[in-house]
Amino acid sequence: MPKAEPMPKAIVTVMTNPSQTGPDSSRRATSGLVTSDIASTDIARTDTASTDNAMTDITMNITTTSASLLRLLQLSSVSLPVGGFAFSQGLEFAVETGWVRTAEQTEDWLVSQLQESVARVDLPVLQGAMQALAADDLTDWQEWNDIALANRETRELRFTDAAMGQALKRLLGTLSIAMPVSAQQDVSFVSLFAVAAHSWQMAFDLAAYGYLWSWLENQIAAATKLVPLGQTQAQLLLGRIQLVIPEAIALAGTLDRDSLGGSLPGLALASSWHETQYTRLFRS
Repeated sequence: MPKAEPMPKAIVTVMTNPSQTGPDSSRRATSGLVTSDIASTDIARTDTASTDNAMTDITMNITTTSASLLRLLQLSSVSLPVGGFAFSQGLEFAVETGWVRTAEQTEDWLVSQLQESVARVDLPVLQGAMQALAADDLTDWQEWNDIALANRETRELRFTDAAMGQALKRLLGTLSIAMPVSAQQDVSFVSLFAVAAHSWQMAFDLAAYGYLWSWLENQIAAATKLVPLGQTQAQLLLGRIQLVIPEAIALAGTLDRDSLGGSLPGLALASSWHETQYTRLFRS
């Protein structure tokens, strides 16, 4: 694949202190989202003692070029024409049935989905697919694509992933990025996100931040319409949940092909029942 010209590099340092400023990482949804029994994985942390209590920080140093950073902003933009705004991923039914009615319940729903599904499936697939492309191993990339699609728990969730993947494939084709798949093949959005990230020379951590931001922004936009949330409430929610992102990326880094996976039965039920909902704003 074509490579960008080398450009001056910058160091982006990301620090978060979930114990003080973000949602409690041990929280689980009380709004109908049932978490899996998969054991939580230890994450490497830097513990800094204070006079009264221990403070837990996660620090990531990301080296990137200006060109890669600009491409990341393009790839994770809400204006990217891949149709992410058209899918609620079960949230519409959760609101309709009363599982999610407040900003706090929305936060519980999304944090649980981030920690128990996206961090345990999407991000390991993104990393594996990027490593396969770096090794020029398209067979391995194809296997990661199949893993992503196989881990979608309902027809609607698989349709969401494949529809966004097809849209991204068309877009990247117009940007002269070579596609490792045939025109007829189902392709996961996350595996094609890896294609774009590799082509634009992004590190995994940088690509993961962009992927999670894109997912979170679309979900908050859906919640704004459905719950509903005020614009200020939505921005406050974005600010709180984004503090969980570094921990999610660190968790994903500990998972491989054999240990990835997550199940959210409540989300799967909401997604399955969504197609029979009497009135719907979002696709099913």
